[in-house]
Amino acid sequence: MESITLTMPLDMHLHLRDGEMLETVAPLTSYSFSGALVMPNLVPPVTTKEMVKEYRKRIKHAIGRDDFEPYMTLFYQNYSREFLESVQNEITAIKIYPSGATTNSEGGVVSFDIEPMRETLQAMSDLGIILSVHGETNGFVMDREAEFMSVYEKLALNFPKLKIIMEHITTADAVAMLDKYDNLYATITVHHLIITLDDVAGGMLRPHLFCKPIAKRPEDRAALLKVALSAHPKVMFGSDSAPHPKHTKESCGCGAGVFTAPIALQLLCEVFEAHDQLGNLQAFVSDNAQRIYGICAEFKEVVLVKHDFVVPEIYGTVVPMKAGETLKWSIERVD
Repeated sequence: MESITLTMPLDMHLHLRDGEMLETVAPLTSYSFSGALVMPNLVPPVTTKEMVKEYRKRIKHAIGRDDFEPYMTLFYQNYSREFLESVQNEITAIKIYPSGATTNSEGGVVSFDIEPMRETLQAMSDLGIILSVHGETNGFVMDREAEFMSVYEKLALNFPKLKIIMEHITTADAVAMLDKYDNLYATITVHHLIITLDDVAGGMLRPHLFCKPIAKRPEDRAALLKVALSAHPKVMFGSDSAPHPKHTKESCGCGAGVFTAPIALQLLCEVFEAHDQLGNLQAFVSDNAQRIYGICAEFKEVVLVKHDFVVPEIYGTVVPMKAGETLKWSIERVD
């Protein structure tokens, strides 16, 4: 195939930050996507109805176009049913972070004991509010996601009607969970379909490939590729594109996050074409998400062609994945 048209592509896990960074990165996603699930881990985190509405206004202002919908989220706390009823029409999901697991997650959950969380999670289940989960423990870095599988099992069994999204999965263990519980789903990033830990730290350290959860082993990448390329009905694309200024990535205490927003669709075309599965890309990047989340995306058609695209060295202050490299696919037009 020399071209492909993607209809209403969606990014179901995106970091837009705020302020000047928001103004820089939001237009890069809104150009080629119809919508995105926007993460709430700002400083301070998004925890009230007013904060959700104000953040959405800032996003829409930064985008300056009508063909993109930011799907808003709340940062998990033990919310009351009354509060959830008041905010459910403003949000698409609630995101739960283990405390300290990733950027700006210090106010996250310290213990995943079900009982203190039961009232909130049961209310979410009753109201049809989706739970989005950063699934890692505080154990050895390569084992953190695998160790979290018992938490997913506990959540799935205690709240069988609660739709639970395993965000940015990186392991074969997480892939195996998809067919074990009806209410477990997952997002997969494009960078975890491409890299392993060896790409991050096998030679010279490459800080712009450092993310949480960290890239894993080749066999884990193979498991992710299998379900993504087949457009397994319970997986969908979520970039986890996470911008950091260059000076905070190329420094001691490197920020966790890979910035892929402006090249996500081009990279996905490369991956799916390399495995002769371009026909499944539409489902992975849009159809599955619309069905899982019960949303109808803003209409947009993105035409990509087999034509070299040189990735810019930097967008504003943010260095993208593949900076300076040549991709095989480029965006020809957006209708």
